[in-house]
Amino acid sequence: MNVRDPFNLHRHSSAISILRTTATRAAAGITEKAVEAGVNAIEVGKQAVEDMSFTIPKNVPSFANPQRMAEDRFFGSGATSSLTARNKGGGGSSLGGFFEGGQNSQTLPMYKDKPYAYPPSQRHRPLWRRKSTGGFILVLVALLYYFGVFSRHHESGLSRSASWSNWLQGPEPESHADWLHRRERVVEAFELSWDAYERYGWGYDQYHPVSKKGAQMAPQGMGWIIVDALDTMILMNLTSRVTHAREWISKSLTWDQDQDVNTFETTIRMLGGLLSAHYLANEYPQLAPLVDDDEGAPGEDLYLEKAKDLADRLMPAFESESGVPYASVNLGKEIGLPSHDDGGASSTAEATTLQLEFKYLSKLTGERFYWDKVEKVMQVIDDNGAKDGLVPIYVYADGGNFRGQNIRLGSRGDSYYEYLIKQYLQTSKQEPVYLDMWTEALQGVRNNLITYTEPSGFTIIGERPDGLDRDLSPKMDHLVCFMPGTIALGATGGLAEAEARKLPTWTKKNSDDMQLARELMQTCWGMYKYMATGLAAEITYFKVGKPPLQESASHNPPDEFDPSPDARWRKDFSVKSNDVHNLQRPETVESLFYMWRITGDSKYRDWGWEMFRSFMNHTAVEDGGGFTSLGNANVIPSQKRDNMESFWLAETLKYFYLLFSPNDLLPLDKIVINTEAHPFPRFEMGQLFSTGWKRKPRDNSGKIIPDSGER
Repeated sequence: MNVRDPFNLHRHSSAISILRTTATRAAAGITEKAVEAGVNAIEVGKQAVEDMSFTIPKNVPSFANPQRMAEDRFFGSGATSSLTARNKGGGGSSLGGFFEGGQNSQTLPMYKDKPYAYPPSQRHRPLWRRKSTGGFILVLVALLYYFGVFSRHHESGLSRSASWSNWLQGPEPESHADWLHRRERVVEAFELSWDAYERYGWGYDQYHPVSKKGAQMAPQGMGWIIVDALDTMILMNLTSRVTHAREWISKSLTWDQDQDVNTFETTIRMLGGLLSAHYLANEYPQLAPLVDDDEGAPGEDLYLEKAKDLADRLMPAFESESGVPYASVNLGKEIGLPSHDDGGASSTAEATTLQLEFKYLSKLTGERFYWDKVEKVMQVIDDNGAKDGLVPIYVYADGGNFRGQNIRLGSRGDSYYEYLIKQYLQTSKQEPVYLDMWTEALQGVRNNLITYTEPSGFTIIGERPDGLDRDLSPKMDHLVCFMPGTIALGATGGLAEAEARKLPTWTKKNSDDMQLARELMQTCWGMYKYMATGLAAEITYFKVGKPPLQESASHNPPDEFDPSPDARWRKDFSVKSNDVHNLQRPETVESLFYMWRITGDSKYRDWGWEMFRSFMNHTAVEDGGGFTSLGNANVIPSQKRDNMESFWLAETLKYFYLLFSPNDLLPLDKIVINTEAHPFPRFEMGQLFSTGWKRKPRDNSGKIIPDSGER
């Protein structure tokens, strides 16, 4: 069996049976002929979709495979209604029994009475935007399929099989339709990953694709994979899978467990995932439509209710003397817990990467309690007066002061900087304090961390492990590759660069920032090109001068990466034996997505497609296991680690999907995306919310000027 051809791994031979099983579970109350109608749609060609007599809303993914539309929407939308009807009649079990008066129906409070719960446009949808209407239309379309209306476009099984086995082979012509075709390949990769997890690890927090088994992080599970992947499935319009996930969340997910969890990871993945699903379900009701989250339906606020329950259990982490959250919290006992390592200090990045989630929750519920808690953290961190806006990677929760002088934009430092500019954008640029902090920090990066490699002149962001006055380490975690996209986002505010340059606010600094973003993006891409599999190592070191060149030094890196094994550019890169693993990380494709949207340069899409092919060729698991992280990405065949990270579904595949999508799907000037790739809307602060603190005055060197009472 050829591992490099992942979509030939049981794909064609078992596709029909898998879809039958999935469809039957989601549509227990639908007649056998209706089920067959949905399944048979897998053989219908692309032209059939284009010939349909109804208009698809503009943001609905235009998949080349019409079966997905019929199966996902037909079974997801129609099945849910049927299941509810069956439960009202006393038969069967599923969503209906839970929402229509099950044991938990009175324990989940509603928040519609809060002043900022939902925009009016989302609470009163016109008929055509209602999910139940869309479900009716797609039932009709599925029946038309069944009766052969589109039979003239019917493909043979042989041709479908050939397309499965050859889709990665050779170059393709560049066209708009081609990118939609490539996007469909991403959906198929997600389906393979999700369906393998569903078969072998359903409900578990961890999934091991090689051994085909799951493991829990908590006795009853945390929803680590299911909740994290939920909004990806919504965006991909995978209705039957969303239905199954939502059923598990409603019936099996509980936060009332005697379990210590990481405050940061639980916030960005679980709280962020639920809030994003809530946002997408309301803003894009035509994607993965479900009857039970329609307006006025029982349980429609399930995601928000679960998010609110989790947030309340995370709040004790903030009950430190300084207000900086403890590294962990026990969800059942609702007690904050200091870190077991690092002298009890919290990670600075983790303490300051909670703000987007809790601020959005405050906006939804009208409860500024969450807002005040996370905003206080920013004030405490800034009051330390970090030189050049660059913060050490540890902070004591009790005292609020930094531990050590290690400065880096990799692990434990990265998302502090990311959330500075994103907090500014989230509240529609109404909090300039965060723009000031971002601007100061980016200049600090230029002054202290930027240098160039030898002999080729690539731009890198190094580290200062012993403080800004000590030596630079030419080391870049893969995590640092979030920076090109974030810098571009900060320069344009999410607008296309060509549009932003026309604004009177555009300056030379904005142009310089875009140039820096381009150079760093090339370096991050080089980290992929350097490895044998085409997949980057966890950490890459670089050859630099002694002393390293200043940011102002001239440099001229090559435009292309010569594929020759002895190419000159390879002398600039070095990967140590302990760092050769690849964890399916999303940061580089994340930045490619931002760079494509903002610059419009198609090379970023091309790089993304090449990267995606490398993932497919070298991380696929035999016998339908899905995809795994790698123990060594610098050998072929690659060494498998037997673990699928939840962010493979939540981030990496989502960013590939968005990279190949039209730009009006999640427009960057209307949303912010949290550090786990969960999108939230931008919003006006209104009268209830405000920035409750101001920065202390600083001198020209950035040091805080003490007031007279502090001397």
